[in-house]
Amino acid sequence: MKVQIDSARCQGHGRCYDLAPELFSEDDEGYGQVVGEGSVPPDEERAARLAVSNCPERAIEIL
Repeated sequence: MKVQIDSARCQGHGRCYDLAPELFSEDDEGYGQVVGEGSVPPDEERAARLAVSNCPERAIEIL
């Protein structure tokens, strides 16, 4: 499983990095970004799905 953020849709609410700080961080302007290559370890899959479902712009996608 991998995650990615559509930077054109992200509005910087920060829910992704609040809910799954191991998978997401913020850039210099507060917009979400994927940590590393976006690979999600099995023990973080629930956190990834929670971040996806809580993104108001639906900017996060699971691959």
